[in-house]
Amino acid sequence: MNLSRTKPAQHFKQQQKAAQEEKKKHNIPKLEDFLDERDYTGALTLLDFERNAGKKSEEQDLLIAYCCFHLGDYTRAQNEYQRIISNNKKCDPDINTYLGCCFFFLGMYKEAEEATKKGTKIRLQNRLQFHLAHKFNDEKKLMNLHQNLQDILEDQLSLASIHYLRSHYQEAIDIYKRLLLEHREFLALNVYVALCYYKLDYYDVSQEILNVYLQHNPDSATAVNLKACNLYKLYNGKAAEAELKSLQDVASPSFTYAQDLVKHNLVVFRNGESALQILPPLIDALPEARLNLVIYYLKQEDVIEAFNLVKELEPTSPQEYILKGVVNAALGQEQGSREHLKVAQQYFQLVGGSASECDTIPGRQCMASCFFLLRQFDDVLIYLNSIKSYFYNDDTFNYNYAQAQAASGNFHEAEDIFLLVQDEQIKKDYIYISWMARCFIMTNKPRRAWELYLKMETSAESFSLLQLIANDCYKMGQFYHAAKAFDVLERLDPNPEYWEGKRGACCGTFQAIIAGKESRDVLKDVIHMLRNSPNPQVDYITRILKKWAKENRVNVN
Repeated sequence: MNLSRTKPAQHFKQQQKAAQEEKKKHNIPKLEDFLDERDYTGALTLLDFERNAGKKSEEQDLLIAYCCFHLGDYTRAQNEYQRIISNNKKCDPDINTYLGCCFFFLGMYKEAEEATKKGTKIRLQNRLQFHLAHKFNDEKKLMNLHQNLQDILEDQLSLASIHYLRSHYQEAIDIYKRLLLEHREFLALNVYVALCYYKLDYYDVSQEILNVYLQHNPDSATAVNLKACNLYKLYNGKAAEAELKSLQDVASPSFTYAQDLVKHNLVVFRNGESALQILPPLIDALPEARLNLVIYYLKQEDVIEAFNLVKELEPTSPQEYILKGVVNAALGQEQGSREHLKVAQQYFQLVGGSASECDTIPGRQCMASCFFLLRQFDDVLIYLNSIKSYFYNDDTFNYNYAQAQAASGNFHEAEDIFLLVQDEQIKKDYIYISWMARCFIMTNKPRRAWELYLKMETSAESFSLLQLIANDCYKMGQFYHAAKAFDVLERLDPNPEYWEGKRGACCGTFQAIIAGKESRDVLKDVIHMLRNSPNPQVDYITRILKKWAKENRVNVN
């Protein structure tokens, strides 16, 4: 009997629920309903409708400004607040603080400071001034305002954000985790924690925490964007771009929140595509836009443009210090400027020696770069060896790592690492070719070094490579290839030193043939190279070589 009652009771509940939903559809939504649901678009639409219908009031204007602010339309919110203040000289002074918040988010910090001074001493005013003190680098004022913060949610969130902005990510995490224990319903705190872990390079941890929020809010622009950034760091740009595309697919045409950020990140994910069209207008809105535009110029080898973008930048974060160091190092190497190289070395040392960065991967890279510029390659290897497992397939890392190994005399290791490089642009670089040639010579493979020269077109660089091969092969007792290099050098430039080098290398090759260390077949080449010289000593040397060849039945004709 109990079972027979279950279905009708369940059916009645479903009918009741359906009736309530149907009734809800026919009810005209109220402003409070939109605000409770945080549907600011709906609330603003209703408020604009009422304003256009002739229902105007200061309370309505305040609500319109409030909705615009929360939708990220800070310019309209600013205009609404300014109109309220100009229309009513006796309006609530706190509106000046609200106006200051709009100025702050528009990057108009001086205007924000002026506006907030006219407001009353409320908690919001203290928080806004706290952030302004950070923007103005006013440490004394920042500490004074810090003391005014209380152990309430809004003040603690403000403190955590300042910790984040000052790169004190662990301190920010500690505050957010404490707040999460007290307010488990505030799921967005997980996004802030995930963002801190992202900044600490713990991308997998960041993604794990972010998923807690995404399960409830899969269409969050902020969370999806952070997920895309994690995927970019963990995998590649294509995976990250696919994630952002899913956000763009579900977004309505009127959805504008974080669009600039999405455009900026797509440039990064696409390896700089459309950088010159998208990044310059975002420089004042997104701090990262300037940095990524600098990186773009560096990749395009436009060091002067990169330097112009950072020369006025006062670095406040490790990333900014590192980028200024890289730009100064590139400019110093390009122009042969010791001053720029010294500035770069100081920036790298500052980051690598700081307590917060010394044990991070970028921190160790900075110390390696510092010692590289100081030409202390044994110290370079200490730092690069500690992080090499993270960069096995990174061509730039392997290029620098191989150079440090070679400069320290570890030519076998250097050769193996140089051969890992796949980037054709790097492999065409003269520095790569010359170090590769030296490694081949030092590991007793002079023929491969000679083949590197044969692949090059005639230029000042190919002439320098010939000198390197000639001198290094001679030093290593690889006289045959030394003679070949000196022979070409002498024909290009009739310098007496090249004849002396060729003469010594040819005699050394002859000695190696007699000792059985070199093939007798090369004697013919040696005689031919000697005959290329107009020096009177040639006849005497070739006569001796031919006599030995005749006695030992070696064909040299």
